[in-house]
Amino acid sequence: MKSLYSYLSALFLAVFLVSCNTQTAQKPTTTDITGKTWKLTELNGQPIKLKNPKNNPHFKLDMNGMKYEGYAGCNGLGGTFEIKQDIMRIKFNQGVSTMMACEDLDIENQFSKALLSADNYSINGNTLTLNKARMAPLAKFVLQ
Repeated sequence: MKSLYSYLSALFLAVFLVSCNTQTAQKPTTTDITGKTWKLTELNGQPIKLKNPKNNPHFKLDMNGMKYEGYAGCNGLGGTFEIKQDIMRIKFNQGVSTMMACEDLDIENQFSKALLSADNYSINGNTLTLNKARMAPLAKFVLQ
């Protein structure tokens, strides 16, 4: 009987460990938005209309130093950010920007404002949405 008990205990432990390992392995990694370049497609629910499509705003998050860098359509921008990927929270801190005159300055200003206003995000496939609270999305991006 002792042998059967030992065997069942070992079997239970093995099943438990495999189960725990399987759950960890299946944890979705699609919510990791860092290390990727995100190209702006919408601001405040409206598709962006650029005078020059080559000037499409974008940004990238770098976990080394917790820095973001991007291009607002004419000017470069960057700063630091905070992220809690497990609960999809994000905060972009005021950073630096070049200050050249631009033809798409309105989009550039809205893009910068969306970054600084966002407090959470959602991801659906290759689409990233920056949000503030539960209001309508501030900005949408696609993976570049």
